[in-house]
Amino acid sequence: MIEELLSVEPLSWLGLLSAMLSGAIIGLERQMLGKPVGIRTSMLICVGTYIFIATSNSVATGVTDPSRVIGQVVTGIGFLGAGVMLSRDGFVYGVTSASAIWILAAVGVVIGSERYLTGIKLAVLAVVILVGVDMLENSFKAMRRGVHAKFSSGKQEGNE
Repeated sequence: MIEELLSVEPLSWLGLLSAMLSGAIIGLERQMLGKPVGIRTSMLICVGTYIFIATSNSVATGVTDPSRVIGQVVTGIGFLGAGVMLSRDGFVYGVTSASAIWILAAVGVVIGSERYLTGIKLAVLAVVILVGVDMLENSFKAMRRGVHAKFSSGKQEGNE
């Protein structure tokens, strides 16, 4: 009775925990910067993608192609990512958040393919990219031009 109650078949608790951790790793970085795709959203995207992939793999037969679900996930996530981007005063905002959504889904696909540790490693890599490039942009004035310029006191820096 208890086993049946705790069962998440066709999913696994290890897969769910890996997806939650991966989403939290990326989401924490986004939330600390005050971005719209924070911890909760990131975890839900990663877990949701894991659920779709793991479920499609569990119902696969010799005549079905579960990899088609990956294509549908990419399309759907692209639509979600497009929803966080906007244009204002000639600048496009939200592209990094849209990219974060995309990598979250990709990590969910990897975890759904039962590569749990690889998914977590990819989440860490995504944060290294996000933090590393931000550090580079803050260190070199040449990298703070155009849409990458920083604003202070109502004046845009880096575009002199």
